[in-house]
Amino acid sequence: MEERKQREIEYYDKKAEVSFGKERDFEGFHPQDLESFRFCYQWLRENCKDKIILDYGCGNGIHAGFLVKIRAKKVIGIDLSEKSLVLARQRIKGAEFIRMDCEKMEFPNDFFDIIFDGGTFSSLDLNLAWPELARVLKPDGCLIGIETFGHNVIANLKRKINKLTGKRTEWAENHIFQIKDLKEAEKYFNKIETHFFHPISCFVFPLLNLPGGKILLKFLEKVDKFFLYFSFLRKYAFKVVFIFHGKKII
Repeated sequence: MEERKQREIEYYDKKAEVSFGKERDFEGFHPQDLESFRFCYQWLRENCKDKIILDYGCGNGIHAGFLVKIRAKKVIGIDLSEKSLVLARQRIKGAEFIRMDCEKMEFPNDFFDIIFDGGTFSSLDLNLAWPELARVLKPDGCLIGIETFGHNVIANLKRKINKLTGKRTEWAENHIFQIKDLKEAEKYFNKIETHFFHPISCFVFPLLNLPGGKILLKFLEKVDKFFLYFSFLRKYAFKVVFIFHGKKII
């Protein structure tokens, strides 16, 4: 196995060992605390019933439980971190969790109605991931993802500090999702829809578990909307949600 993948596995195995409670992700807060994830979950709630869903890079299963609750026909989660998968299997009933390489999936062509990416892309080589994602998605299927965006100077500085302190791998720090990656995705998918979140409110994320942290977050998310009204500022969002509709036959 390539060294970069082994390092990612080791990083997330360690995260799994100190994982927070079952309703929290590896960063210590519930995804639905954030408007960006609430947007994703609402879209999934409206579109996933009776569908076959792939939780792509499922980690500890934080999103898979929601996918099961909204009555997807089948939920499959894949990841290379076995310790994360152990947590997912313990926590979530009604979903299947498989150790599998996201860049070289073992599913047949045109298998999934919907693929959900909850923030896996920075751990991958997208040049390898894009064709695989398109291959396993049905022709009229959708890929919805939420990724940290890589154009905010202050956030990028924090990521460099996180790498130095062991809170992020070197590969992930150097492969944060960017506009150029959205452009590359156009080669594989018919229509790309984007939504941007948290250019200002991201700076309160470390305070969410403190008294008043969530109240401050909601206030700053309203400030975000004013900031994001100006299209030229959207690239400085902290999170981008993208929905790829249909795939191109290549």
